[in-house]
Parts: sequence; structure tokens; C-alpha cells
Amino acid sequence: MRADTSVPATRREVRPGTTVPRLDGPSPVRPRRLTRFRGTDVLALFGALASAGAVTTILWFQLSLFTGALGYVIATWCLFVVIYAVLISFDENRPTVRDRVASVTVHSLGLVVIVVLGLIIGFTVVRGWTALTHANFFAQDMSTTGPLDPLTKGGIAHAIVGTLFEVGIALAISVPLGLLGAVFLHEVPGRFSRSVRTVVEAMTALPDILAGLFIYATLILTFGLGFSGFAAACALSLTALPIIIRAADVVLRLVPGSLKEAAYALGSGQWRTVWHVLLPTARSGLMTAVILGMARAIGETSPVLLTAGATGFMNWNPFSGPMMSLPLFAFISVQSPTDNDVARGFGAAATLVVLVVALFLVARLIGGRQPGEVRGRRHRSK
Repeated sequence: MRADTSVPATRREVRPGTTVPRLDGPSPVRPRRLTRFRGTDVLALFGALASAGAVTTILWFQLSLFTGALGYVIATWCLFVVIYAVLISFDENRPTVRDRVASVTVHSLGLVVIVVLGLIIGFTVVRGWTALTHANFFAQDMSTTGPLDPLTKGGIAHAIVGTLFEVGIALAISVPLGLLGAVFLHEVPGRFSRSVRTVVEAMTALPDILAGLFIYATLILTFGLGFSGFAAACALSLTALPIIIRAADVVLRLVPGSLKEAAYALGSGQWRTVWHVLLPTARSGLMTAVILGMARAIGETSPVLLTAGATGFMNWNPFSGPMMSLPLFAFISVQSPTDNDVARGFGAAATLVVLVVALFLVARLIGGRQPGEVRGRRHRSK
């Protein structure tokens, strides 16, 4: 018989468990959120800004060591960041100081971008305000208006119509081809797709005037199409196409692979998965790609000048005759020696800004629906 070698319960070794000391009162250490600003942080921010401005003012105007408005602003910003880092280092630890300096740097640079954009738009609107206040500026063309005529005569109606025709046709050409090219690069890997990707990346740096020269040499000289809005739209589509392909390809790569794998597991084919899973999931990003391509095409001047020509008459046929556009009208008008033509040019530029913003809002409304969201008739049918 085997001897009972088990240890009695009273003699077993009992290991003490890990215990946490209990705190009867509140914790003496309170963690502080790095993203929360206190009163001392605000004082340090404005104090650093005032100190940097005072030091830069002394260097520029009292000691006269430096000159120039741009250098004054850059020196003030650099001193502001340094002084702000020194001030907050008295009360904060090193990670907090780094976080504060990085936050101030990023926010100040973003503020600079907003200010510069506001100055550009404001300068354009102010210079063209005398033309924008007349109703005829948006309802008439320049067919019977000379450079010495007052602003109560003539307008940019023909340029607005030409811009809408040219950009609309360019998007009708470049958007389907761009999305199809992005899907091809994403879904069909291989040597040929790598070659196509290289060509697309090279075309993104293609000078816009080369696109206009290509269309001018092919459609106008070779096929005898003549100056027209369609030729300008073809040139604009060449400039927008690589932007759309490259941006859409990046967006499609961000779609989780598990969604496609689930579709394949349910028996769906490749192109059905692309149409019903891949593209709807990336809808918002694809609209951003279209917006980027449209932004490059809508403000081009050199391709339009080589392919559409310039005219002061209204042309409703984009396939025949010269057609004016807003960028080309602004480019020609601001070079005129008369103040009225310069005002018309800046007014056309301000109108172009409003038109671009309106097109962007429409594009965001169309592509802003989230994946799986049901609207309109489909929602009512359920």
C-alpha cells in the first residue's frame, strides 16, 4: 500500500495575496489632462505673444537691425514659441511642455493659412466690388462693350456659361475614367498595373500647357475641330484625370479587407463586390478625389486659351466656335490698362470662387452619405 504523503490542510503553505492599500481620503495625486487649458496657460500664451512682439519691435524699429514685414512676422512667431516654451516649463513637466509647444505650433500655422486665404479672397472681392454691385455684370456679355465703357454695360454671362459647359464635359470624361482606372490599379495587380501607376504619377506633375498643346495638335490641327468648348474640356480632363486616379486609388486602399473577404465568403464575384461593397464604402473619399480633380481643372487658363480661344459673345454650342471661361476672362481683363476692365477681371475671379464653393457643396451633398445609409425612395419602400 502507498503511504499517504499528502500534507494536512493545517500544514499547507498559504501564499499571501497581492493587496492594494486603501485610501480613506481623496487621492493626493490628481492626473491632469494635457488637453485642458488653465488660467496660467492663457496668461503664458498672451504673455509670450506680447513679449515676442515687444522684442521684435525693438529689433526692427529701435535698433534698426532688420527690415521687412515678412521677417518681422517670422521673427515674432519664432520668439513667441520659444518664450511660451520657457514660461510653461516653470510649472509643467517635460511631456506637457512638448505637448503645449506642438499644439501652439500647429494651431498657429493653421491660423496663418486661414488668414492668408481670407486676405486673398478679401482682396479679390474688394478689387472687384465695383463690378459685382451691378446686375448687368451677371446677365450680359461683352459683345457690345469696349474697354472704355462704364461698368453699367457688359458682363460675364458668356464666361459663366462657358465655364459650366467646359467643366461639366471635363468631369463627364474624367470621372468615369478616373474611377475605373483607380479600381483597375486596386483590383488587378501585376506588371501592367505597375506601369499604369507610374504613368499616372508622372502625369500628376504634367504642366497644364502640355495638355492644351496635345489637344491643339490632335483635335484642332489634325482633325480640324477648331476652337471650341469641347476641345477645352478634353484638355481639362487630361489635367484632372491623374489627380482623380491617384486620390481614388489611395482611398480604395483604406477600405478594410475584411469587407471584401466577407463578400467573397458569401459567394459574391469580384466585380459585384467592387460595385456593391468597395465603391459604396469609399463613397465619401471618392467624392473628395473628384473635388481635387475639379479644383485643378476649373481654374486652368493656358489649356483653355490654346483650345477654346477667347470671345466676347455668348456661345451655347460647346462643339462649335470659341467659348470664353471665367479664368481666361479674368486673365485677359486684369492685363487691360483701364480700371473698369481690371474691376471686371477681379469680379470674374470672385464669381469663380463662389462657383467653386457651390460645386464643392453639391459634390459633398452627393457623396456625403455613409455606407449602408438608406435615403429617399428606398427608405420609404421599407
